[in-house]
Amino acid sequence: MPESEENLLRSYLIQRMELGEKVIFRPFDMEIPGHDTVEQTAYSIDEFEKTESLDDLYRAICECQKCSLGQSRTNLVFGAGNPNADIMFVGEAPGADEDRLGEPFVGRAGQLLNRILAAMKLERQDVYIGNILKCRPPNNRDPQPNEALICEPFLHQQIKLIKPKVICCLGRIAAQRLLQTNMSLGQMRDRWFDYHGTTLMVTYHPAALLRSNQYKRPTWDDMQKLLRKLEELKQ
Repeated sequence: MPESEENLLRSYLIQRMELGEKVIFRPFDMEIPGHDTVEQTAYSIDEFEKTESLDDLYRAICECQKCSLGQSRTNLVFGAGNPNADIMFVGEAPGADEDRLGEPFVGRAGQLLNRILAAMKLERQDVYIGNILKCRPPNNRDPQPNEALICEPFLHQQIKLIKPKVICCLGRIAAQRLLQTNMSLGQMRDRWFDYHGTTLMVTYHPAALLRSNQYKRPTWDDMQKLLRKLEELKQ
């Protein structure tokens, strides 16, 4: 690595540590004046539950081939947003745009989600967005039970690391997976659930709003309830 790039990286690592972050990876050995040697921690995919940060977790699972979707994906869609978010949105699986770009909710449904967040006076950087599956199913079909069984624990670990105050499931499939229920979306809406100690609510997937305007008002009502619940939990 050229010396100028090494110096730039060294400065970046020092800045992160001075902010109180735990630097957990380095591509090469380096000495940083006034600091202990940068700690290197690398977890295998089977050790993902030991990870202590989202960066840790991503590196542990980014090459996952535990189901056939690992062979057909373009990019693993890990998740995006604030690692300390109070609100976490969970969908079912990446689509074509997400698979291409490696980021969740970037297609038409994602653009609508951005507008919903803006109406809530939030940005994507204020929340965290993930999916049950991290790889796109062929032709955007629903996740198969074996795929969810393999991939869902990675989402559980993300939730554990982020510690959101409220989880909002976008759509029936994501909600049924997290709640382990066969209830319909209508039965799950207008209720609060406890997900391993975290408050959880269910609303329509943004894609449903694109198909039918009748879901827009109920979804907005849900978002208002979410904000009120968040304020209540912060007190």
